[in-house]
Amino acid sequence: MTLSAPTQSASNAAAAETRTPILQAKRLVKTFGRVVGLDGVSLELYRGEVLAIIGDNGAGKSTLIKCLTGAEIPDEGELYLEGQRVNFKRPQDARGAGIETVYQNLAVSPALDVAANLYLGREIRKAGVLGSLFRIVDTKGMRQKARAELSELGITTLQDVTVPVENLSGGQRQAVAVARAAAFGSKVVVLDEPTAALGVRESNQVLELVKRLRDRGIPVILISHNMPNVFEVADRIHIQRLGKRAATITPQSHSMTDAVAIMTGAQRA
Repeated sequence: MTLSAPTQSASNAAAAETRTPILQAKRLVKTFGRVVGLDGVSLELYRGEVLAIIGDNGAGKSTLIKCLTGAEIPDEGELYLEGQRVNFKRPQDARGAGIETVYQNLAVSPALDVAANLYLGREIRKAGVLGSLFRIVDTKGMRQKARAELSELGITTLQDVTVPVENLSGGQRQAVAVARAAAFGSKVVVLDEPTAALGVRESNQVLELVKRLRDRGIPVILISHNMPNVFEVADRIHIQRLGKRAATITPQSHSMTDAVAIMTGAQRA
């Protein structure tokens, strides 16, 4: 962690007070029978920041993310994107609006190469009749664009975009998934436990990638159980507890010990 990171984070957090959220949830409620997943949860995400979401198991983190990305429809509450109210009925709606999500299971296709995975579901077709009539995929064009995207993100661990993903390490696969989200997540990128099951070196590579997304002005929602990772990259930290937002803190205002205490109910923000 560089010495300049806390200053940048503090600046972002302070500036957030005067900006309009790019993504905002107001009083979201979601129940599953008698089980309350979300109990009036609000959240604000600002442009060019990393907002971490933490909480114990059952705190409502996954339900919150699903409601933000169209995988679940809240029973009550409102969701706004760039100040406009939205109603996502399915994940495709959120993706179409510019919100990309990288889930913990990555959802990459091992048999396809890096470039094909980057454009999975959004394949570029050849120009003219070959693409419009015969629907032939422009493999060369996708590989050129994939190299450019990876280079822009500073991903140096993927030199060959023709390599099948099944031959990559866990960190490299995560980089492919994040790069795909960055390429198409024009407004928001959501990362669900991106460093889970990764070693220290690969985790650091993913965290550097998160910082680069922020530097490009892309706001990131980061769900993680890894407190050192959270405190390294997050500008603000949203803490879930028992289906509610217990607090929103910053790495400058609270310590990791404080964050855990708020998560468990031993301390109030």
